[in-house]
Amino acid sequence: MSGATNAGEYVAKLEAWLRAQANPEAAGPMAAYMKGKFPFLGLRSPERVELTRRFLAGNGFPADAEDAAARLWELPEREFQYTALFLLDKDRKRAPRTRIALYERLILEKSWWDTADLLAAKLAGSLLARFPDLIPERAEAWIASDNLWLRRTAILFQLGYKGKTDTELLFEAIRRNADDPDFFIRKAIGWALREYAKTDPRAVAAFAESNRLSPLSAREALKRIGKPG
Repeated sequence: MSGATNAGEYVAKLEAWLRAQANPEAAGPMAAYMKGKFPFLGLRSPERVELTRRFLAGNGFPADAEDAAARLWELPEREFQYTALFLLDKDRKRAPRTRIALYERLILEKSWWDTADLLAAKLAGSLLARFPDLIPERAEAWIASDNLWLRRTAILFQLGYKGKTDTELLFEAIRRNADDPDFFIRKAIGWALREYAKTDPRAVAAFAESNRLSPLSAREALKRIGKPG
């Protein structure tokens, strides 16, 4: 059931609800774990999810999940970005094709692996599976982007596609980013290949043998299937 109030009122109420449960003692270690990039309320994941579910039970789902998520993203503490993703995940099967613009914006804002990976592999991946005509243009823009999180998205958005994976596109995204020295790109390459190896280990082994991958990427890619050959 959708909430009757507008997104601003809804988010203000949700913000107050979560802030009332803040735990300053836990907030410091949580911020330290994320290398001090974001402040925290001190709500660990199980507690935050339970609090959000209780809020939804009493207030309904926001009438405009996209607007609510965008407003939550603007708040400083990291739990609000996590809550935005929680709402978007609940709404992902109803998301219109235009939602891709919001996903890209959120990947680019307050970027780190803890939000970018869910946006890439679950939210963007789910949307593009429903609207595959968006894939060619978006994937090419991501692969060629100067932003590492968009390039990581190009590598990871098919993570759950299994037998429906466009292997040519996956391998092209990897080839064009294989020389990138950034840890997050190299880790994404290994992760994507390791996941696809569950579907087609021979294809992954052959790709790893015929393409130059960083030691990190190759090690992750072949973790479950052994060395090529």
